[in-house]
Amino acid sequence: MGAGSVSCAHRACPASRPIIRRTLVSVRTFVSGCAPVRIINRDFTLLWSGQAISLTGDFVFDTTLTLWVGTELVHGSAAPLAVSGLLVTVALAALLVAPIAGVYVDRWGDHRRTMMGADAARAVLIGAVALLAFLPAHTVPGGVLVAVVYLAVFLNTALSQFFNPARFAVTGEVVPEGQRTRAAGIGQTTQAVAGIVGPPLAAPLLFTAGTQWALLINALSYVGSFLLVRALSVRPAPAEAEPAVPAGVLAELREGMRMAAGNRVVRALLIAIALISVGVGALNTVNLFFVTDNLHADKSYFGILDMALGLGMLGGAVLVTPLATRYGHRVTFPLGLALLGLLLLAYARMTTFWSALVLIALLGPALIAVNMAIAPLVMESVAKEYLGRVFSAFNPVQQVAGVTGMALAGPMAAAWRFSHGSVAGLHVGGIDSILSGGALLAVLGGVYSAVAFRSAGAVPAAAPVAQTVPASAPESAEA
Repeated sequence: MGAGSVSCAHRACPASRPIIRRTLVSVRTFVSGCAPVRIINRDFTLLWSGQAISLTGDFVFDTTLTLWVGTELVHGSAAPLAVSGLLVTVALAALLVAPIAGVYVDRWGDHRRTMMGADAARAVLIGAVALLAFLPAHTVPGGVLVAVVYLAVFLNTALSQFFNPARFAVTGEVVPEGQRTRAAGIGQTTQAVAGIVGPPLAAPLLFTAGTQWALLINALSYVGSFLLVRALSVRPAPAEAEPAVPAGVLAELREGMRMAAGNRVVRALLIAIALISVGVGALNTVNLFFVTDNLHADKSYFGILDMALGLGMLGGAVLVTPLATRYGHRVTFPLGLALLGLLLLAYARMTTFWSALVLIALLGPALIAVNMAIAPLVMESVAKEYLGRVFSAFNPVQQVAGVTGMALAGPMAAAWRFSHGSVAGLHVGGIDSILSGGALLAVLGGVYSAVAFRSAGAVPAAAPVAQTVPASAPESAEA
């Protein structure tokens, strides 16, 4: 998108065209051979490089917007409400857009082009917000800026619902089946590193360079991702059958949901993820109070837990990948989920901050085992023409379950926060009881998925072909 913008800007100057053309060729040549050390293969290296750039930019963007809205655009008692509104906006966009986005990702077929379009649109969107931030203070009323931020967050999240399933499908195309465990581990490592590096960059950028530069970095990260995706060699295969038009968006969506519900592996994944997401939603809601009330630590220590989790995930990616390769994802997913629940159960019993910090770090490998198993399990169980729709089912399920956990934990914490009692000689409080309930849901998810995977039998060779209506009109659906 950046290249297109430059080209348009200089369209009135013919003399500049050769220079621009040579510059663009140089950029494309650099991007095509930018990785001296290839990871798995050239295409995955490019895909991974784009993920690393855009993920880091996203973490900077998320933290910047939270600080900008909560400290500069909105003040007083309304600030927490404004920040929580950002989270609601993200959840709402994912719930509304993800299912339909999956249909179009499958229908369009050219996943590389879908990723490029999403990156280009996100670069323009965030770049426009950055331009507003470059304006002198009070040029745009604060209320208008807040509304613009909410709209940008909604649209950016909506565009991501197209990008993510397309990237998921491209990964399946460029990574051989035997290398997918390694690829999933690399992806989880990259996310952990971005989570450690990105947020600490946001505050210095915001308070020294300014909001506009932090936003501009995020916009440029999408430009970098666009160029790397453009350099991929993967292209849609030519259609082998008579083109057909889809039966309709809603019909395709229903077909995809039937596929997800009827596939034992996918259904087990969705149910297990829903269970753990309820528990994680509860944890996110009460964890601050657990730190202050149960661990007797100052609230300033709260952020250290996130860093410990990120470091644990980083080390966990190195440890878990060979285990997943050896024993398979049908073993590592339920084992990781059950271990995650048991560690959370132990965390709920902690009374000192440093012992809790160690347990949070140990959660990292278990979380990696769960996360890195999802993509390979879906890829091996679902036909390619359904991947976009099936993958898009995960985000809404996770969002709804997480919000459910938050909605349940909030009132329970308000009612039970200062409650204390004893069960079989064990001291029990309100906050640690909520955490224990969430932990038991994770253990239940691990047990359920282990039983469901065993009953699912062998990996299917293929899945049914989608129902379509023959017609003479061209069809672009090619996964």
